[in-house]
Amino acid sequence: MSTTSRGALTSTSTVNMKPLVPTNNVSTANGMTVRARIDPTLTVEDVVRQLCINLKIKEPHSSFALRDETDELVTNDNLRKKIKGKVNLKLVNAPAREARDIAEKLRQRNEKNLKLTLFSLQKFIREEQFAREFLNNDGLAELVEVIYSTNGNTLAYALTAMQNLMELEYGWSTLDGNFIFRVVQILSSPQSLINVCRPATAILKKLVEADPVNMPGPQAASSSKSPPAPPPDSVYQYGFSVVFEQMRKERGMLETVINRLGSADTAMAQYSMMLINSLLSHASDTRWEEFIGELERLNVRKAVARRMNLHTTEDLTSCILDFQANMIRVTYRKKTTPVDPEADPIQGDALDFIWESSGLQVEQNAGGHPLKWRNLGFESEDIVHEFHEVGVLGLECLHKFVQGDPEFSKVVLEQLSRPEERRCPIGKASNEVVELLSEHWAIFAPGYSTSTTFQPFFMDFHRAHSLATRFFFRMWSESGAATGDFTRVVALVRSQVKVALRSENVRKWHEVEHDFLESEYKKVRDRQMQELELEDDLLSKIPVRNLRNKLYKESYEFVRQQRIQCLLQGAWFVNALPQGSPRETARRPSRPWRFMRLDTGMKYLHYVDSAVKFPVRNGLEDLPERIDISMISEIATGTCAPPPNVLRDQNDLPPSSPLVASPLSFSLLSAHEGSLADQIAPDQSRWADWTDGLNMLRRDGGHVASKETAGFVQALTEIGLKIKLLDLSGEMVEIPSGLVAGPPPPSTDFFFSELM
Repeated sequence: MSTTSRGALTSTSTVNMKPLVPTNNVSTANGMTVRARIDPTLTVEDVVRQLCINLKIKEPHSSFALRDETDELVTNDNLRKKIKGKVNLKLVNAPAREARDIAEKLRQRNEKNLKLTLFSLQKFIREEQFAREFLNNDGLAELVEVIYSTNGNTLAYALTAMQNLMELEYGWSTLDGNFIFRVVQILSSPQSLINVCRPATAILKKLVEADPVNMPGPQAASSSKSPPAPPPDSVYQYGFSVVFEQMRKERGMLETVINRLGSADTAMAQYSMMLINSLLSHASDTRWEEFIGELERLNVRKAVARRMNLHTTEDLTSCILDFQANMIRVTYRKKTTPVDPEADPIQGDALDFIWESSGLQVEQNAGGHPLKWRNLGFESEDIVHEFHEVGVLGLECLHKFVQGDPEFSKVVLEQLSRPEERRCPIGKASNEVVELLSEHWAIFAPGYSTSTTFQPFFMDFHRAHSLATRFFFRMWSESGAATGDFTRVVALVRSQVKVALRSENVRKWHEVEHDFLESEYKKVRDRQMQELELEDDLLSKIPVRNLRNKLYKESYEFVRQQRIQCLLQGAWFVNALPQGSPRETARRPSRPWRFMRLDTGMKYLHYVDSAVKFPVRNGLEDLPERIDISMISEIATGTCAPPPNVLRDQNDLPPSSPLVASPLSFSLLSAHEGSLADQIAPDQSRWADWTDGLNMLRRDGGHVASKETAGFVQALTEIGLKIKLLDLSGEMVEIPSGLVAGPPPPSTDFFFSELM
């Protein structure tokens, strides 16, 4: 390495002279700048040692390090890249030394320098050497004290430093309930600055996800009902219950977070959405009903639906699709939760309200048996059994329907005035509509959603249920239906649900209302008859629906594993440029190609940039750089353009035109670092593999981004269903619409034989 002085330094010395090696400017703390030819085969320690010798620095070389102009630490992994790029470097304090200095400054709490100290801390805290020394010098306790005692921009810097520290999987296990409550209070205050709320929200999200069930390594037991207790120093000791316990102490906290979904600051809205998604994904069984009930009371679905219509939605697409997937899980859980009015007073109150709104009195039939729920269109007086298939979701929908119709009693009396066989079974019809809507929105399982577009109508499930139920009543009357025609009317409603709720990402509610309230019976019937010619009535039977649900879960998991396998194999991509950049200023990068591969631990994306494609060996030896999967908060699509002269379809544009985003592009976005990678896939299949595979890896993810993946899941489900049905339909076996359980045994004096 040779050094040539500039300014105060007048002497020169030569060590390992490499005349063909690029020259880098290296500046020192006292304002001196030297030109250095650095041998790229040296280690960073050797480079620093030689610089200290050449500059006659008497302190040990271990006290110093190199950083670039952006303060990124120069390491053995990126040294060669810095040298080739002729990047300007700085000889600065080593991370460990800097950490000790900053920890001491926090202890002294000098108000004049505190803000600058915290500004440096938030940058350096991600570096492992710095972080370990900072923690060893009791820096975490000092940082917590600053968070307790400051406000404004100083607090914002302190919270951002804490947020960045928590990206490490060690060192912050001593954060207690008081600290969590302090963060909750900061978030609850409408007066808190946006730059304060963003890191505070991210800290809570990280604490929610630091659940023992997410603990990495062989000790993890995500599928176990009782995961093992984490080690005392593990950060995986928080989770939903710990955070929610502190949230409950601040009544307006959730409401404030939901209100921020409408913030003009897109980043603030994104942080808030991500926190809500994490809470939904990790909600514990003991607090689930309380938490979901509070979200529903605060109209979180309506807030998200409003956000769908704003012009700034593009940056939130992934978060909104995650929320939809979470709502699918919530709806499925409600549908599969049995109604138990004795155990849940809220359910008992809902049933009482429904009955009182009917205006009826309990009667007795000729046999002396009570007539109550059968007069409301249920098949028996066992109301718990009547909601067996639709669970709490069915009860909620009927309750909302009755609440929304002030003349519900007239509807009931009108049906009771008809001959018994001509009465529309109100309760049974309501439950059937719940089934039809669940089928329409693929609420089959607690797994992932395959919707690739916004579903604002699903966000108001109860409204769609009320409209479809009224349509059911109207079709019953206009068709002159009798008891035996129930299945025929259900078929009419199923057909209309498909029509009224189609293309919901572009249609408006008034169009849905028109389709349900104004459609003529004859037109609906004619269309439904045409559909019958193309469909098999067998597919609408309940046992077949249940079989489809089971196959759907299997198909989704199969496709999910296939997508992740594609990430483990790796692929070549084009390094992209920001959309809209002028073509005349955009140049072909020296290394336009990037190969990326997921490691077997599924924690990092390893990659290498290259001027040309080359055969990449198995493993990670050829892939020196990496991206932490936990840092990825969103996989944005259609965001960037190929550089000139790399992809042909972009090269025919006029020179003055801006670069146009490729439909095969995607960006890996971090909540606080911007874009971690901007890539363009070679084809549609590779694009779908990677965008969906990466979404499925995220702890708070779960949605599907491509129609290709969604199509695969649906196609596999339908193919599997038809294969299963061939065994039955080929033998002309009659499949019943439902099975009626026989009477229970009169005593326990029986046994089950073993079938050989």
